[in-house]
Amino acid sequence: MTQTDLPILADGDLRLRSPRLEDAEARLALGVVPEIQHMFGINPDDCAPMTPVMANNWVTSRMNTPLCWVIDHENRMIGDAFFHTVDTRDRRASLALGILDPNLLGQGLGTRVLHLLAYHAFGAMNLHRIALRVIEYNERAIAAYKKVGFVVEGRERQSARVGNTWHDDIIMGLLAPQYHAAAST
Repeated sequence: MTQTDLPILADGDLRLRSPRLEDAEARLALGVVPEIQHMFGINPDDCAPMTPVMANNWVTSRMNTPLCWVIDHENRMIGDAFFHTVDTRDRRASLALGILDPNLLGQGLGTRVLHLLAYHAFGAMNLHRIALRVIEYNERAIAAYKKVGFVVEGRERQSARVGNTWHDDIIMGLLAPQYHAAAST
């Protein structure tokens, strides 16, 4: 699937759509929030301010990622979500997403994005399994994943170094039959 045939996934005021060059302005405005970067496993002390070049590079990299959507909330770009490591034979993929506006965290938007992606993955993409990894201290993300039906499948010990401290990555997975069964209740 290319960016040109990537479908728009929508739920009310929330849309997942293809990235476009004009998203660089919104990415620049969102800046780099150290607390959000920390939840991605980045040392807050290593965060540099967002520049126009960085914002353009962010958008370009998303435009070059085949299954990458930007997240629009109320017609404003607030983050991204994408599938990677897609294996069509085994019908599985990994998922990553990020909401970059700290004022929108904790409002259930991540959960809604996850539902849109799971519905698309288990429907149009015909996947059987979605996997992800999340740093152990990102409790808000872990709660959102569990709300959608992801289960903890394991732990990679000391796989993320943030500053001078090692942290575990939590490995989570969601299977199509479990998602469909939960959605029908």
